[in-house]
Amino acid sequence: MPIYHKQGSIPQKRHTIFDNPKGGLYYEQLFGTIGFDGMSSLLYHIHRPTQVKEIHKPIDVAPRIAVEKNMTARKLIGFDVKPESDFLASRTALMVNNDVHIGVAAPTSSMQNYFYKNADADEMLFIHKGTGTLKSLMGEIKFEYGDYLIIPRGMIYQIEFDTSENRILYAESFHPIYTPKRYRNWFGQLLEHSPYCERDYILPENLQTHDEQGEFVIKIKKQGMLHSLVYASHPFDVVGWDGYNYPYGFSIHNFEPITGRVHQPPPVHQTFETSAFVICSFCPRLYDYHPRSIPAPYNHSNIDSDEMLYYVDGDFMSRTNIGPGHISLHPGGIPHGPHPGTYEASIGQKETEELAVMIDTFKPLKLTEAALNIDDGKYYKSWLEH
Repeated sequence: MPIYHKQGSIPQKRHTIFDNPKGGLYYEQLFGTIGFDGMSSLLYHIHRPTQVKEIHKPIDVAPRIAVEKNMTARKLIGFDVKPESDFLASRTALMVNNDVHIGVAAPTSSMQNYFYKNADADEMLFIHKGTGTLKSLMGEIKFEYGDYLIIPRGMIYQIEFDTSENRILYAESFHPIYTPKRYRNWFGQLLEHSPYCERDYILPENLQTHDEQGEFVIKIKKQGMLHSLVYASHPFDVVGWDGYNYPYGFSIHNFEPITGRVHQPPPVHQTFETSAFVICSFCPRLYDYHPRSIPAPYNHSNIDSDEMLYYVDGDFMSRTNIGPGHISLHPGGIPHGPHPGTYEASIGQKETEELAVMIDTFKPLKLTEAALNIDDGKYYKSWLEH
């Protein structure tokens, strides 16, 4: 996050004495990435954040791979993943490689009796259904339908839902998630041509400081294992912090589409990027305005990337038999394009109300057993003329 932000009380100078008015000192913690070279924040705790009382036996949560090498276009019915009460139990990985794990979640209850940290990956949570609050040691972010939540690796958090029906698309990225470089100037400010700006970010607020001691379970995901560590103090005991590394939100409804006289390529929809994949937002927009334009996308070859598209709402003009929660996968190595009839039918159309999230990976995606359980099995034939 290239925006300086702060909350609560902090000392005038970093790495200096910060007296606790109740006696003793507040304990400083550097929360950073890429060693000491990436984004970082400084946090000030009431209690040492290092007091581990007990470590439980870890649980293997690595995805079960069913297809290592895929060359089949697929449609997955995301809403067929059954809801689970627990947030972590509900997370179902569908497509994975060494750079990213992509899946869906359908939790029915708030996270209770534990906190969570992903020690390996930045997380992107896209809220398809439900409302609630993302709570962390750096404050709170209220979320609703259409919000992206970007949670940096190592962040301790809980999610409190207001609703029992919740649907989430998630990506665990083993590379830092950034705003696209071409949208930013040399020191990080979003430029005038960017489809969104800093005003659109949802920043943490309402810092809640918990001065509590006892037994607090933090579940930590690392190397495909879920570890449960019991700490002696509440992890949300931060009295203040400042810096650039923190969770934030962004609504897909605040993405301003870039249009042109003829069809624009998918990178104009880019919203976030890593060194290994990109995340794009397909939003309601006006169609191309050349008098002989064809709004539907041209056939294109996926040679260097796998394309995953998660359909949120609206009428996706280049696809037939697509509904909310459906997920298409177009693997690298073969071409794909609009379904029969949609190319011609798009001519003369003025606008679209489609809403979708696309993730393009630069390395092939493997499919999990859970993915095959919700595969319609016939999508690859959907380009045949009838």
